[in-house]
Amino acid sequence: MMWLNNEQIRHTLETIFNEILDERMRGLPVVNAELSVQAVGFSRFNDDWLGVLITPWFMNLLLLPGPDCTWRKQQPGTTIEKHFPYGIFEFTLGNEPQLDTYALCSLFSPMFQFENQAVALAAAQAALQGLLAGAAPRTVSRRDLLRGAIGNR
Repeated sequence: MMWLNNEQIRHTLETIFNEILDERMRGLPVVNAELSVQAVGFSRFNDDWLGVLITPWFMNLLLLPGPDCTWRKQQPGTTIEKHFPYGIFEFTLGNEPQLDTYALCSLFSPMFQFENQAVALAAAQAALQGLLAGAAPRTVSRRDLLRGAIGNR
């Protein structure tokens, strides 16, 4: 799929993951019923589109392939490393038939630490802001990110 802009990405992701919620996830014990599907802050980053996807069962950094993407043809389950201003993060490739290949890096799963959508949205925005902060690159674990180590060096 060729991505054109943030609005197209938001609409596509929210439609697909709301269908997944309704068809595959509804009623499962990992779903936080206080939350909804929301695509947050997608913008171009190098050759790809970067943002956060909030669902009632996970929050992931998501990379969608840009036109010059080198990882698009790799198999789902493959891991890739991506360099950001804050550090190097490992992403796992996934695939949904309506979406094609994407790369994800888990931030939270399950999502029960979030009492409502506003709190989840604030966490997603803070994660993106921290990831893109212009600091010296370093390797960062998800554990550091989740403990709030970004920006607190």
